[in-house]
Amino acid sequence: MRSVDLYEEEKDVLRPLFLLTAKPTMYVANVEEHGFEGNPLLERVREYAAKEGAPVVAVCAKIEAEIADLPDEDKEIFLADMGMHEPGLNRLIRAGYTLLGLQTYFTVGPKEVRAWTITAGSTAPQAAGVIHTDFEKGFIRAQTIAYEDFVAHKGEQGAKEAGKMRAEGKEYVVRDGDVLNFLFNV
Repeated sequence: MRSVDLYEEEKDVLRPLFLLTAKPTMYVANVEEHGFEGNPLLERVREYAAKEGAPVVAVCAKIEAEIADLPDEDKEIFLADMGMHEPGLNRLIRAGYTLLGLQTYFTVGPKEVRAWTITAGSTAPQAAGVIHTDFEKGFIRAQTIAYEDFVAHKGEQGAKEAGKMRAEGKEYVVRDGDVLNFLFNV
């Protein structure tokens, strides 16, 4: 179904069959250390994927294995030496989330930080419902801090003192990375 143009009515008829060819596709190309640029095989994969409108993520499994074996403090230095900003695994995860229309928000407590996956475009009550259906039913508001503000001000208290915490209502569309605290009444 990926390569066949269908009318919406035809897609609706086929949707209940859950065909693999109807699922979104992503191509992951394992390249050599210096195969990210000017690689004719990678270009062929990109051309093939473009026909389906599918993303391509190039990774080097050898580099990824080396990164995985390094201590955390050495990973950034290694990536910089390789001319990379982040590991290929991060790019792969981000591409997968984008392909599936997903994003992440966080809840922060005194003992733990949790990441929650939601559909992009979810409202605050819908995001709360991922934690528990009662949170969505009794949603009052979400205390919201943008991720960048949370990090820049060293946590919830710093962001609150800097005026970066805001109250959002039922219509608020959650942004990727938001730090949320839900107020609800059941």
